[in-house]
This record gives sequence, structure tokens and C-alpha cells, in this order.
Amino acid sequence: MSWLARLKASFGRARETMAAVQRLGRARVPITPEFWDDFEEALILADFGVPTTEKIVGGLKTVAKQEAWKTSDQVVDRFQRDVERFLTLPGGELHVNGKRPMVIFVVGVNGSGKTTTIGKLATRLQREGKRVLLVAADTFRAAAAEQLTIWAQRSGAEIVRGTEGADPASVVFDGMQAAKARNVDVAIVDTAGRLQTKTNLMEELKKMRRVVERETGGAPGETLLVVDGTTGQNAISQARLFHEATQLTGIVITKLDSTAKGGVVVAIVDALEIPVKFVGLGEQPDDLRPFTPSEFVGAIFEGE
Repeated sequence: MSWLARLKASFGRARETMAAVQRLGRARVPITPEFWDDFEEALILADFGVPTTEKIVGGLKTVAKQEAWKTSDQVVDRFQRDVERFLTLPGGELHVNGKRPMVIFVVGVNGSGKTTTIGKLATRLQREGKRVLLVAADTFRAAAAEQLTIWAQRSGAEIVRGTEGADPASVVFDGMQAAKARNVDVAIVDTAGRLQTKTNLMEELKKMRRVVERETGGAPGETLLVVDGTTGQNAISQARLFHEATQLTGIVITKLDSTAKGGVVVAIVDALEIPVKFVGLGEQPDDLRPFTPSEFVGAIFEGE
């Protein structure tokens, strides 16, 4: 199955909901208050969320009035074009510059697929000829370091890990020292995701970030939040918390399956104005791909 076919399958629920919107467009019904109600309901059911839905509908109503639209097809056509434009933000590609080591901070709650994402990203960078070091700073979950070690072996990356329960910032310090000594291109830092103790976690993340800044002379080149694509609107509150603590530069959407509604991708971008950089559909190294807005639109709309 091709990547686009898999992406379409992963947004099955979103396609069902968007199909209802597209039928409204094809029917060319008059633009009435009832039409707007149906359109708004469809977006909320697709996990766009109330604030983003209200913003989208409000904008379309303004344009419809300004351009004297008469029928629903004009609204739906404009909506489809706007989704792609909306998701096309500056910095959408992974920022790997010439600075050594370039540090990628990876954050997210436990169970989001964070460690697996790091392994896939390491594999991708190694294939591009980069020398990669993994830093296992999630010291509160022994399985995380073990899992990361396996990915290091698979990808050919190097790894620095501390003892279970060690201060995560000290592991980051050791990782930065090793990265400089070994002249690696990219150091990817795995972090803990204990959101149930979010205050301590966020302070810990800030401390780790300060270590990176002190030891490398600048902020991490990328700070990526890994989000489980099936968690819906909860993903937005997670994203806000992590953004406040770590100044996110990008989102990675993982665990997409047929229950994923898709609209949450738009809602996160709307809430934070941060680009989605990767999507993950499975457990294999090649199951992490750069996010392409046009592919996303093709995945959630029929006939695209």
C-alpha cells in the first residue's frame, strides 16, 4: 500500500465527516443559517474543536458576504483550499543546520510514541549521512532507555544513558559533552513525559533546556512535541503546556489509525501557530514521513 493510501486509511473517520461537507457542496444548496449550522457541526465532529471551527466559519461567512456567494459549493471549495494554505507554515521542514552538535529536544506524554519517533528520526538522519547521538534523559522509565538503546543499535546511532532515577539534566549534560567530544552532527534528547506531575515535569524540561543552552551556546535547534493522533482535543492542552515550558518548534503526529479524525491537526496549528513536521503511521523505521499539507488535504477529502 502506498504512503498516500495509508494516510487516507488513517483518516477514515475524517473522510466520512468531510464527505458530508462535500455532499453539501455538490448539492449547491443556498447559503442559509441551516447550512452554516450543518457545516459547523461537521467540523466539530471531525475534531477541529470549537475555537478553530468558529474561526473558520466566521472567516468564511465574511468572505461569502464580501463576494456575494449564493450556493454552498462556493463555501466548500474555498474551505478545502484554505485548509492547505493554513497548514503551510514557515519552518515546516526539519531544521538541521551546520552547527555541531545540532540538538533536537523531543517531548511528549508517556504513551505518545515519543521514543519510537526518536528511533525513526535517528534512522532517517543516519541514512542522510549524519552522525547521530541519542541521549536517554527519560530516567524515570527504565523501559525508555532500553527501547532507545535498541533503536540506537538498529539505526547505527550512538547513545548516552544514565542510571535509572538519575537527574535527567545530568544525563543531558553528559550527552552534550559526548556530542562535542565525538563531533556528532545531531544529538536527539529523549525526555520524560509524566504529565500527571506536570509542574515538576515542566520545571525539569526547562532545566534540561538551560543545560543545552549553556553547553552548546544556544537553544536546541528543534524542540518537537510528539502527539498521539487519536487523543483528539486533549492533544491541544498537552501542546500548550509543553510549548510554555520548552518553546516548541514543531509537532509530530503519531499513532494515526482509522479512528483518527484529522481535524485536531488543524486545531493544534491554529492554537500554537507551530508547524506539523512529521506524521507516523506504524512501527517500522520508514513509517515516519515529513508532513505535507497537500497530502493531508488529499487524505481527508474525497476525490483529492
